[in-house]
Amino acid sequence: MGRFTVMSMTDAAAERVKAITSSKGEDALGLRVGIKKGGCAGMEYTIDLATEANPNEDMIEKDGARVLVAPEAVLFLLGTEMDYEETVLRSGFTFRNPNQTSACGCGESVELKQADLAALAGQPG
Repeated sequence: MGRFTVMSMTDAAAERVKAITSSKGEDALGLRVGIKKGGCAGMEYTIDLATEANPNEDMIEKDGARVLVAPEAVLFLLGTEMDYEETVLRSGFTFRNPNQTSACGCGESVELKQADLAALAGQPG
């Protein structure tokens, strides 16, 4: 059974990931996405520079852009699309996450439930 992709990224996100990692020198492998408790809705996404891959991490690649997903975040990020947007007020990565049950008004933190693996695997009902 092949591993399914934890999350996907848009062209804009891939371009931004590449821009960030190329500006950080050859040590930069990609970006690592994780989650932490915090914010007014319970969970916040974290994005850090990754200089090495851990063997139990999932890696998503698109057009040369690499994003690593921290193991503890995988169940919360299944099916998520990572995008990058620049607006007048803010610029940054955004996550369209099917596991999100609510978000606070500031958009910085979200309430997430773990993905239903059986539903994702497309079990015949």
